[in-house]
Amino acid sequence: MERVTVTPRAPKAPEHPYVLETQGDRRVDPYYWLREKQNPEVMAYLEAENAYADAVTADARELEEKLFREVVGRVQETDTSAPLFHRGWWHYSRTVQGLDYEIHCRRRGSMQSPEEVVLDGNELAKGHGYFELGYVEYSPDEILLAYASDVDGSELHELRFRDLAAGRDLEDSVPGVYYGAAWAADSRTFFYVKPDKAMRPFQVWRHRLGTSTDDDVLVFQEDDERFEVGVELSKSERYILIHSDSHITSESRFLRSDAPDAEPELVEPRREGVEYSVDHQGDRFLVLTNDGATNFRLMAAPLEHPGRASWTELVPERPGVRLNITDVHRDHVVLGQRSDGLQRLEVLNTETGDLHLVEQPDAAYTAFPGSNPDYDSKVMRFFYTSLTAPWQAVDYDMGARVRTIVKEQPVRGGYDRNDYVTERLWATARDGVRIPISIVYRKGRVHGAPLLLYGYGAYEHSNDPMFDSSRLSLLDRGFAYAIAHVRGGGEMGREWYDNGKLLKKRNTFDDFIACAEHLVAIGYTAPSRLCIRGRSAGGLLIGEVLNERPDLFGCAVAQVPFVDTLTTMLDDKLPLTVNEYDEWGNPKERPYYEYIKGYSPYDNVHPARYPAMLVMAGLNDPRVSYWEPAKWVARLRTVNQGDSVILLKTQMGSGHMGPSGRYESWREEAFVMAFELAQFGIDA
Repeated sequence: MERVTVTPRAPKAPEHPYVLETQGDRRVDPYYWLREKQNPEVMAYLEAENAYADAVTADARELEEKLFREVVGRVQETDTSAPLFHRGWWHYSRTVQGLDYEIHCRRRGSMQSPEEVVLDGNELAKGHGYFELGYVEYSPDEILLAYASDVDGSELHELRFRDLAAGRDLEDSVPGVYYGAAWAADSRTFFYVKPDKAMRPFQVWRHRLGTSTDDDVLVFQEDDERFEVGVELSKSERYILIHSDSHITSESRFLRSDAPDAEPELVEPRREGVEYSVDHQGDRFLVLTNDGATNFRLMAAPLEHPGRASWTELVPERPGVRLNITDVHRDHVVLGQRSDGLQRLEVLNTETGDLHLVEQPDAAYTAFPGSNPDYDSKVMRFFYTSLTAPWQAVDYDMGARVRTIVKEQPVRGGYDRNDYVTERLWATARDGVRIPISIVYRKGRVHGAPLLLYGYGAYEHSNDPMFDSSRLSLLDRGFAYAIAHVRGGGEMGREWYDNGKLLKKRNTFDDFIACAEHLVAIGYTAPSRLCIRGRSAGGLLIGEVLNERPDLFGCAVAQVPFVDTLTTMLDDKLPLTVNEYDEWGNPKERPYYEYIKGYSPYDNVHPARYPAMLVMAGLNDPRVSYWEPAKWVARLRTVNQGDSVILLKTQMGSGHMGPSGRYESWREEAFVMAFELAQFGIDA
């Protein structure tokens, strides 16, 4: 008997029109009800969408499994990180084949000493479908360990303290904490951060071990809803630093770590549009700021009078150089800087004033200051990578100017970077600005073959060219992989960011389209062979360009996409709305309302032949609520004039970052790659 193939039918979300009226403008949202997380109908709909996505992709299941095995097969599953020496101990983490999470370890004095397992993520994750460590902080005396864990993807953590000698947790437990933590010098006092109901970190608290959390002391509260707070220990370990930041303004406070009950002292009062960050060195604070310097400069401030009136300049602003990170040592300061579109490292000798660039072996690369916690050391640790160079941990002697590779990420299966080509291309946007594109592909690739173009373009976040061994599964099947370094990111300095935000946000979208058109024009691909991908704010980018140019793309992947932009930015009760006004604008003001409405992907869905799409969400996502992608998919299906498939896949037990375990993360990536390959008829 001939087999009959039944085409799965997409779920149809019921329409319950809901009127949204702002400034005399009336919008009707038929899927507003999908916000009702406790509504069984909503959960049933999301489950039906997951079942539909599974059914549609069933034919690619064999390919997905093959890709998963390839991804895992390139990883050294049992591996150890490059160890770091601090306070008499070598600290490192390791992974074990078959286990999802890192095991944190240490050895006293020598790597030949017996290993102590201080925290095993696999043990902590037992019984939980999701697990993530927010931080792991050793006490200054190395007797205790503070750690914060999230078991549902909500980014609300439980803070616990472990007695390392006994190998067990103390009774102290603090629920509902956020990222950011610091030990005081007494190793008995701990500072932590709590978020408000909108998931804005706004309070710093002090806990004394052995006391009730009811007795914890509120150290600082940020009442301005545009600002988020954090707390950290200076690398010298002499100061607790409390910072309060919006997207464009910042303010810092400090107290001595050996006087944890003291009131925090203000460094410099906030001024709108002025950003600064603080660390400590010797008899002064170091201040990285844009005060009088668009691309930032480094200043010194005396401990007794740290305000702006006492600042003196150490490294001035330089044309084309954006200073973005400081890593402080006793006699040196490592400066992360961006110039010529590359993330580079410079070293300032604070005794002589000499400043030099750390030389690297490749013409195009990414280098980040690393994790050497030893303030007294003359050796800094940094991380180095490119689109073809696996990640390296490198120790750099800042006096001798000698780099030593401590560890290179193993790639099993005989990877040879000489088999691949990486290039820097340039597209021209409609306003004449040149937009960089980073691209990698395997030698011998045929022009016009499939190409995956990735984009983000927000928050001054830079999509630097980095190595990813899972990407080889695409490259080895003829794909090229490209990154569009669009405005709104930070690749080309602060102006690059400023020209892709607020009322200039459309530059981000225009730049991406220009990059896609350029790759087609020079023969690297064709519209029917072009796949685009973005995550979070990058998902907004994907949604907007699909509305504007659905004909330019063959398929799209949007992960946790911020696509219901206007409605979300109008709802100041949602997480991260008010403090996002500096990025997107406040739509309660007419100019921003009209501008955001003009590009908000959900509001601008229209009848068109949309390409095949895979849209992914996280049910517990506190950053981009699950209903944004769910509503978007429902509306897209009602107007799509083609027969392309539009899928919604919701992770029902995780948040913004996707699955927590490394194997589940690799499986999700295999699922995405199988979708991308299948759209272009590649099934092996």
